[in-house]
Amino acid sequence: MAHIPDGVLSAPVLISGAALTIGFTAVALKRLDYDRIPQAAMLAAALFIASLVTIPVGVSSVHLLLNGLMGLMLGWVAVPAILVALTLQAMFFGYGGLIVLGANTLNMALPALLCGAILLPWLKRSGHNRGFMIGACAGAIGVVGTALMVGLSLAFSGDALIPAAKVVAATYLPLLLVEAAVTGAIVGFLQKVAPHILNQPVPQHA
Repeated sequence: MAHIPDGVLSAPVLISGAALTIGFTAVALKRLDYDRIPQAAMLAAALFIASLVTIPVGVSSVHLLLNGLMGLMLGWVAVPAILVALTLQAMFFGYGGLIVLGANTLNMALPALLCGAILLPWLKRSGHNRGFMIGACAGAIGVVGTALMVGLSLAFSGDALIPAAKVVAATYLPLLLVEAAVTGAIVGFLQKVAPHILNQPVPQHA
């Protein structure tokens, strides 16, 4: 459940989430490379569609997050891309809500930024043979980070939500393996056929 609905989180959590999301979005827009807009739009659309396919797990449900992939491919631009995707989902399908949009965006965007900061330099130095491993790490970090952020958002909203936070966080465990495999496969494929998309040089063949 990456989409926390309206009416669940406390006012301090909502205000903090909105403020941090606005700040991160402002930084991202200042760093925006306009050549990356089509790529950002494509990944935002992929997130929009992937989030519509949910799988029930216990009392909650999960779906592909793709925030690890977005952080690896977009860096800071992942923040507005995630914000746009979640806004459209809230407006058209009622996923999450507009009041909680800042917190939901932060819960996915912060792990994405972490993936970009930690793994993108590794990807650039790796040559062209470790794409799957690095992509799998990005997928795993995206899921674990989002699970932690969602759990903390619920826990900080009241002691009564702590049991729910633990249950929701546990539902992300099955998703971790799937997300790691999917992200690893995508990054490994792109590294072979279009390394420039990952900001890697195209290999020169003799």
